[in-house]
Amino acid sequence: MILISFFIIIIMFISNIMMFLSIILSKKSFLDREKCSPFECGFDPKSSARIPFSLHFFLITVIFLIFDVEIALIFPIIPIFKTVNFFFWFKISFFFIGILLLGLYHEWNQNMLNWTN
Repeated sequence: MILISFFIIIIMFISNIMMFLSIILSKKSFLDREKCSPFECGFDPKSSARIPFSLHFFLITVIFLIFDVEIALIFPIIPIFKTVNFFFWFKISFFFIGILLLGLYHEWNQNMLNWTN
């Protein structure tokens, strides 16, 4: 028990020395303020938040979220293939992918994928 408490004291001492040295030796200056500020799609976070931005950023984000969720929903379809009837699995997979393709076709018709508009 004494040996464990001795090791804990040594570990705490070494970690405190390392933190103290990193604080002393780090190069912090006023010029690093820009590097420490958050980056929000090219906006200056210290200015007004009520400036217009391109709708394409929003549309691309929605498209990304839709297809990101799609991947999360397609993963369980693969293990289900071994447990259910092939035709049932094929109908469900075809229906799901068909809905996604219809959504992609609608986005294409609405020129959401065209950045030049």
